[in-house]
Amino acid sequence: MNVRRLIPTAALAGAVALGATALTACSGGGATGSKDGKLAVTASFYPMQFLAEQIGKDHVKVDGLTKPGVEPHDLEITPRQTAQLGEADVVLYLKSLQPAVDKAVAQSGVKNVVDAATLTRLEAHASAGHDHGAEEGHTEGEGHDHGHGEAGTDPHVWLDPAKYAEVAKGVGAALEKADPSHAADYRKNTDELVGQLTALDTEFKDGLKNTASRTFITTHAAFGYLAERYGLDQEGISGVDPESEPSPARMKELQEVAKKENVSTVFFETLASDKTAKVLASDTGLKTDVLDPLEGISDKSQGADYFEVMRSNLKNLQKALGSK
Repeated sequence: MNVRRLIPTAALAGAVALGATALTACSGGGATGSKDGKLAVTASFYPMQFLAEQIGKDHVKVDGLTKPGVEPHDLEITPRQTAQLGEADVVLYLKSLQPAVDKAVAQSGVKNVVDAATLTRLEAHASAGHDHGAEEGHTEGEGHDHGHGEAGTDPHVWLDPAKYAEVAKGVGAALEKADPSHAADYRKNTDELVGQLTALDTEFKDGLKNTASRTFITTHAAFGYLAERYGLDQEGISGVDPESEPSPARMKELQEVAKKENVSTVFFETLASDKTAKVLASDTGLKTDVLDPLEGISDKSQGADYFEVMRSNLKNLQKALGSK
């Protein structure tokens, strides 16, 4: 799959600058990039990787750019990874979540690039009382060229099982196109995964139907789609970027929200610091618990894969909201 010849020289110069190894992509074996005849898929971070593995199964070799335990928003791409991208048959990523990946993908020259942001409708979620995405009325295509998720649309679509199922269908279709000889298997695996996601959606609907409170507070405002799907209100401490520090005014506001909305728990996540959650919890006498945005799986995760961690999230939400 020698796409290198089609790349304008300017892009090639860029690739050379990023690491001469990029040019060895030409020597990839056969029609598919992976040495053992499997379709070589590079996924930007865990939710993309999980889809590729579940849908591709034995026919694909999946490499993830974001290693376990790394906060994906912070990812820096090495020249070696840029070169590796250039050798992939298919690249799966979510534009606007990881600026470093967006740039590397644009330079990679890979023919089959799948942007998950185009496979489902991205929305703007007001998070953390800031005016991220305050300008309402985003059209579907808007927001894709923003440098990062905060400026307009919320990238965390995988936390809504119904939206994640839409992305899964698009990924399935892309794998069929890239590797038509295994299309029937990809279709079967996609249907199976969509079925599991639909069942998960039902579990969340039923599990969060009658709760004493509808409001939850989280350090990382990643749960806008989930909240919307199940009729909850997310109050983010610091917005879409988990590392930004909230203002004293925001902390005071959250204390009032907690009192008024009968909030029992402040959620923090596994990959970012829980300092802010602990401060808020001790100031308000609230408990802390984990709500995992599933941007990566590590040994600290409450489960070994997407489904297990989502079910832990559901259990923790039910406990915090007082499910009847």
